[in-house]
Amino acid sequence: MKYILCCLFIFSALSNQTQIIRKDEVLNKSTFPTEEDFATIDTPVGLDSFYDPNIDYSKFSGRVSDKDATATILKIQVETENTKFFKASDPLNFWVARDRSKSPCQGNVRAIEDGFLTIYVKNLLPCWGEAYNFRRGTILIFESERLANRVKDASRYRVALLSKKRDFLVQLNKVNRFVWGFSSEQVQVAAAFDRKILEIQKQKELALNSLIAKKKDQIRIQKELSYRLDELDKDLKYYLVEKDELFTDRWHLDHEEGLPTYKRPAPIKSR
Repeated sequence: MKYILCCLFIFSALSNQTQIIRKDEVLNKSTFPTEEDFATIDTPVGLDSFYDPNIDYSKFSGRVSDKDATATILKIQVETENTKFFKASDPLNFWVARDRSKSPCQGNVRAIEDGFLTIYVKNLLPCWGEAYNFRRGTILIFESERLANRVKDASRYRVALLSKKRDFLVQLNKVNRFVWGFSSEQVQVAAAFDRKILEIQKQKELALNSLIAKKKDQIRIQKELSYRLDELDKDLKYYLVEKDELFTDRWHLDHEEGLPTYKRPAPIKSR
């Protein structure tokens, strides 16, 4: 019977041991990002950054949506939001999408709107020929190296903002953990002070008990000393040596010598 129980115990222990899975066995550390995986100011390519060095950010397309009477000011509906980095008077080149073999036309940015770009074009001859102006809906291909540089600078600045955001998130995480765990923290602080209060109360009780015991000892000592002092007073009184002095009966002396005396003897006076 004992042998069977021992075998069952060993079998259960081995079965439980085979079911235990350690954390490091299932944790795939290779998928966790490290500090080197995030983009930095020097290397804008990485996590939290949408900058792709394989993309030519200097080129984008747009469609003519409006124009003035002279056809020198064109409003372009662009297909990218990167045009928000343009500034007034920035130069750019553009071609007509259906005929990119011609030389580009030159223009300057005049205004930037959400989804639209207003440009000033002095001459449409290089890219459009003898035609007077563009028709609405004409697709244009733009190129601007200044925009590409602005996009790269913006991506680097965005990386700096993301780094600052991560720092703020870390701080916010600490604040949230404190706020969410305030009740438990409050209980822990109160418990710590309660323990201190109990320790102080114990020390107070010990001190008072020690003081009471000392008082009892002092009362016993007081009684003993009082008793001994009384005994000493008795002994002092017993062993007191009195001084003998001669007293004279003045009335009898005066009466014998015939001097005037009182009818009754006066009290005895010492010399």
